[in-house]
Amino acid sequence: MSCAVATRASALACGALLSTALAVGTARAESTLPAELPCAVRGAWSAHPAFAATESTLAAARARAQAASKPLYNPELELAYDRDGDERTTTAGLSLTLDLSGKRAARETVGAADLSLAEAEAALRRSGFAQQWLLAAVGRRAALARVALGEQRLALMQRFADLAERQLQAGDIAPLERDLALLARNQADAEQATLLGDLAAAEEAFRAVGGDPGAAPVDGNCPAPAVGQLTDRFDPFATPEGRVALASATSVEGRVRLAERERRADPTISLNAGRLDVGSASDNVLGVAISVPLQFRNPYRAELVAAQADAEAARAEQKRVELELRARAERSLRTSEALQQAWSRWSKGPGPQLTERADLLERLWRAGELSTADFLTQLNQSLDTAFAGSDLQSQASRATVEALYATGRLDAWVGFDRPFEKTTP
Repeated sequence: MSCAVATRASALACGALLSTALAVGTARAESTLPAELPCAVRGAWSAHPAFAATESTLAAARARAQAASKPLYNPELELAYDRDGDERTTTAGLSLTLDLSGKRAARETVGAADLSLAEAEAALRRSGFAQQWLLAAVGRRAALARVALGEQRLALMQRFADLAERQLQAGDIAPLERDLALLARNQADAEQATLLGDLAAAEEAFRAVGGDPGAAPVDGNCPAPAVGQLTDRFDPFATPEGRVALASATSVEGRVRLAERERRADPTISLNAGRLDVGSASDNVLGVAISVPLQFRNPYRAELVAAQADAEAARAEQKRVELELRARAERSLRTSEALQQAWSRWSKGPGPQLTERADLLERLWRAGELSTADFLTQLNQSLDTAFAGSDLQSQASRATVEALYATGRLDAWVGFDRPFEKTTP
């Protein structure tokens, strides 16, 4: 049964399953991803323009939250002078609308919820950047590994072509076999050009997220987060998207309460004091007034209905996001576990022993125990296996990044939960 369609009871079971898989899958993060990557990601984020944009957005959200907590009404000062014949009236007055319905408290709640939403969206941008940077770094590392293997393949084929030329001169092989060796060398040369193009594309993607292919390696003393932080029970609302969905629903629910408060009219109290002069006589005047809006032409009912509908939509969206996040986490963990196991088996097998196998094949060919065609077939098979192993390692690393992100553990693994200083680009 899929976690995406689970009931509440089965969701708990799926959560336990994901927790077990998470403990297994993320425990191998440092085995497939270089230990210096967390520190490199933090440095790249602090130097990227998105960091400054995110901090400015958060500063604006904090200012709006502070503004929402301020009193709703300011007092008004009124000065008046009236003259009618010998009668002169001079008054000064103050008026203040009283927030008796709790609008300020409701606005403050909405402001705090909006700030939480802005913080969740900032965390989503930061986690998304970390995911993109790591995937680009993994892609570049894979491209470099394939280029290195391509150089080894080209060297082997060049060596084979040189040997074939000498064997032809000695009369040990036919011209057709020498031509096969030259064709294999030319093919390796063409494929190496393609690999170099792939490397250029990978470095372009790495630079696009703020990476520097020519930068020196990151200091190895950068502390990596403890793996124990990654083995907690899976919580869909600990993921970046889950936090945004939860904060959005909370913000909209607060607006329902605000719409309810805004339907209630607030009274305005006015106090006026002054002096009345009639001819040579004068007297003091004092007035008090209370006014209350009569909200019968527009009772603001539609605004409340709209806010309630928005809240229902936000709660439904929250449930939809939860279902998708559970399904994504389950898929990413299973994929990561399968690729980790495959990479482990490949590493322990004969696949990495490319040089030894190439030397053995060469000795057999020079001894005449292998034909040129068989030699090329088996050498290409060994090279294809080496390239497959490099691709498998890259896929396992990418799957680890995806699993960390999908389960909400990427920030902890990178170390975004620890303070760091902004670096100068």
